[in-house]
Amino acid sequence: MGHGHLNLHERYRIHALYQAGHSQRSIAHALGRATSTVSRELRRNLSGRHYDPDRAQQISAKRRTLASGRCRIDGTRLQQIEAYLQVDWSPEQIAGATGLASHEWIYRHIYADQRQGGMLYTYLRRRRRKRRRRGLRDGRGRLCGRRSWRERPGVVEQRSRLGDWEIDSVQSAKGKAVIVTMTERRSRLHLLAYSADRTAEHVTQAIVRRLGRLRQVVHTMTADNGKEFAQHPIIGLALGADVYFADPGSAWQRGSNENANGLTRQYLPRNMDFSTVSLAYLKWVEHRLNSRPRRILEFKTPLEIFSEEFNLNVAIQS
Repeated sequence: MGHGHLNLHERYRIHALYQAGHSQRSIAHALGRATSTVSRELRRNLSGRHYDPDRAQQISAKRRTLASGRCRIDGTRLQQIEAYLQVDWSPEQIAGATGLASHEWIYRHIYADQRQGGMLYTYLRRRRRKRRRRGLRDGRGRLCGRRSWRERPGVVEQRSRLGDWEIDSVQSAKGKAVIVTMTERRSRLHLLAYSADRTAEHVTQAIVRRLGRLRQVVHTMTADNGKEFAQHPIIGLALGADVYFADPGSAWQRGSNENANGLTRQYLPRNMDFSTVSLAYLKWVEHRLNSRPRRILEFKTPLEIFSEEFNLNVAIQS
């Protein structure tokens, strides 16, 4: 399939085939071009029902001349882009939220910088190790009174309200301490809580302590099948929430939390002893993750979405 700009010969063939009544797809096939290339060419250069190949060639040449004279990314914008990279925004987040440059341009800049010995590439997220499939080999047994995620109200699946959470615990290869993670489904707000170990008692205390002040927007919780959630009736009672469980080995059933856990690993890697992690550091990680724009949120941040809707809920109830 052809690449690059259309030439005059190709434009004459488009003219002849179009005048003969051929479809855009068949014209593209005859030229060995993508249908979108032909569609764009006709959309830009049709005058009524008439396509003039000479005029189209002239317009294309003028367009390329103008493009070559456009102002490149200036130093100020470049400094802003690099500042966002240094606080762990991805190129896509920078492009979508700020419009400073396209994400393709930012990636090209990063890799050009790397070839010259620069360190911008170190701010890109590393490939994450595949998580082990839970519930298949560790023999943790069944949870008493476990309710399947399939029993959740339909509103949970729709993500139409604030207050439906997904929860898990993140382990370290060193020590017994774990970090309990809680992700709100609508806003994707991601909260962290420290637990001295993975016992149900301590994990329950961590969840209730972290979400206690937000209990008015805690309606449901969907948990992983770990035994650290064995005291789920206590969690539900303390927060006024219904607790459900994903199927063993089916992390996609609480995908928002699983994705957020992957992002969290950048700051809480497996080789870190979580017993050395301070509350201030956990708060910093939370803010780092929740203040990034997200494409799925139309490049708003989880913190913006949660704050707006939380304040609205408070206003309605007061």
